[in-house]
Amino acid sequence: MKAIEIRNKYLEFFKKHGHSVIPSAPLIPENDPSVLFTTAGMQPLVPYLLGEKHPEGKRLTDYQKCLRTNDIDEVGDNRHLTYFEMLGNWSLGDYFKEEAIAMSFEFLTKELGIPVEKLSVTCFAGDDDCPRDTVTAECWKKAGIPEERIYFFGKDDNWWIAGEEGPCGSDTEMFYDTGKPKCSENCDPSCGCGKYVEIWNNVFMEYFKTKDGKYTKLKQHNVDTGLGLERMTMLLEGKETPFDTELFKPVMDKLQELAETDDIASRRIVAEHLRASMMIILDGGLPSNVDRGYILRRLIRRMVRHLRKLQIDLNTLPELIELNIDTLKDMYPELVENKEKIKSVIIEEKDKFEKTLERGEREFNKIVNKLNNEAKDTISGQDLFTLYETYGFPPEVTADLAKEQNLKIDSSEFDKLFKEHQEKSRMGSKQKFKGGLSGNGEMETRYHTATHLLNAALKVVIGKDVHQKGSNITPERMRFDFSCDHKLTEEEKQKVENLVNEWIKEAIPVTVEEMKKEDAIKSGAECMFIEKYPDIVTVYSIGTVSKELCGGPHVDNTSELGTFKIKKEEASSAGVRRIKAILI
Repeated sequence: MKAIEIRNKYLEFFKKHGHSVIPSAPLIPENDPSVLFTTAGMQPLVPYLLGEKHPEGKRLTDYQKCLRTNDIDEVGDNRHLTYFEMLGNWSLGDYFKEEAIAMSFEFLTKELGIPVEKLSVTCFAGDDDCPRDTVTAECWKKAGIPEERIYFFGKDDNWWIAGEEGPCGSDTEMFYDTGKPKCSENCDPSCGCGKYVEIWNNVFMEYFKTKDGKYTKLKQHNVDTGLGLERMTMLLEGKETPFDTELFKPVMDKLQELAETDDIASRRIVAEHLRASMMIILDGGLPSNVDRGYILRRLIRRMVRHLRKLQIDLNTLPELIELNIDTLKDMYPELVENKEKIKSVIIEEKDKFEKTLERGEREFNKIVNKLNNEAKDTISGQDLFTLYETYGFPPEVTADLAKEQNLKIDSSEFDKLFKEHQEKSRMGSKQKFKGGLSGNGEMETRYHTATHLLNAALKVVIGKDVHQKGSNITPERMRFDFSCDHKLTEEEKQKVENLVNEWIKEAIPVTVEEMKKEDAIKSGAECMFIEKYPDIVTVYSIGTVSKELCGGPHVDNTSELGTFKIKKEEASSAGVRRIKAILI
């Protein structure tokens, strides 16, 4: 069964069960402090999971484009992806465990035709904080899963919370039995041997965890689910890896045809990173040296490195992009409309990286000269890592050049430094995600409103063509990206700052209303990615100063914001500037 068929079946199934189909949010989140990219279906729905009324009701379903960066260096094996699609359905204080499980079971067995004997499930085992989830287990028995295939595990496996505090609860995970033999007598869904593959996760948010570690019952019980489309496609097509499915096979085959030296891991990296890069660019991303722009740059450059490793002519990149668009156009028709932009961004970054490789070779030669002067024959791990981290020079290229010079490399020291680097990156990603549902406190809410005032002030001072390109908020500061073709002068920055503070002193009320999307557009409301919004939207107005489509949350009056101070203004990417500011 093709991926598009699975997606359509899913949306139609939940539509029949009273769910409103909402559009996928863009990969680049608007006003979300928790992550660089949209990493899960629940992320754009945070305000509604916290109790805000959703314009489309209490039952929602969608497909969500997601990108996770923690395991970029793992891509190349048989399972890791950075970009993937998540199918989800939500209950915002409506149905709970029994109905959610009944629908999950019906979809898997009736709509997808998965035999019941292929399914196993896991539930929360309970601990001193929260009781054993026998309700979920009984619901699975009632649905049709025999008791011997219902497993209980602790918080590490069957509990969900975003961050240290906030809404949380047990989850139940569904597993597909691939038919592989058990690796041991104790082999079960918690085992990583490959016999059991997780396919769906239903989270039951019924508790709130406080900072001091106490759990209390929530007034609104939510259901948040996620089904990985690539993984389900792989299983239903009877393939060993996602790269064997129709989503990747045309590009994988073309790479094999073009390669002078074939390497399956390199082909997977090129195919995966090309798709991920295209999707980021599609949603407005551009390469840069910071944050999400750096991730895009890293994906493209890693792809280029492995094209070189495969000895594929880099001039074939436009052909590979065309092939990928043709492969994915039924799922993402907007790729066709943005084909030239995607090509332009990737090719430009490829050209820049070729220059980087030239610089890296010059630095390599300096290291060789130094070794010759010192009568040494080994490139240190530190030098190897510096070439990689500072100059973007691939360690495998360094190794090849060292071999030509009859030099050795200290790969063990490099591996140690590289692992430390990976750990720092992972910790950074975890810190980005820390907060999640709990990341909408008083300061975040104030900063969220301040971004609207800043956007409006920039339009007054710089011009009406200024538009928001992204933002990032933490309890300590706000960061705002906007379209602008020049560095702001000191006078312009002061005017923007003064104007925002004037509006704050005016104590302007912040109002919210729901309306049809076309009416919101006619009224002059602004937003990023207007085509991604549902037919009924939420519009926040700050007097006559600002009117934007937004999910909130916001303060009730600008007087609550304090004093606005611009700390820094800098370039973010081509044609995009960035302001960092605080409220004091």
